[in-house]
Amino acid sequence: QVQLVESGGGLVQAGGSLRLSCAASGSTFSINAIGWYRQAPGKQRELVAAISSGGSTNYADSVKGRFTISRDNAKNTVYLQMNSLKPEDTAVYYCNAEADSGSYYSRFLVDYWGQGTQVTVSS
Repeated sequence: QVQLVESGGGLVQAGGSLRLSCAASGSTFSINAIGWYRQAPGKQRELVAAISSGGSTNYADSVKGRFTISRDNAKNTVYLQMNSLKPEDTAVYYCNAEADSGSYYSRFLVDYWGQGTQVTVSS
């Protein structure tokens, strides 16, 4: 079992910055990767950024150069630093963890989700 707690969302003016945090607990040793997703009203949930247990990262084209995903393994926490925010970044941001489950003989992947945190960027 993995639990995810998100924080850092809020209201910010265009051009401002926010840092989102995703704190993982439970069987964190089983996590393969953590990603940040967002969902705006009327739109599908989309991947914003992800980081693997090995440290590799990837970003959505819309946030490249503005957002940075990082991790603090000692704190079991992943961060999303969001700079130069735009109104179109307004969404509920969710933390997702992909984790191994099952036994040595029957392994599978499980996704865990945080509760989401609202990010609102005003023009």
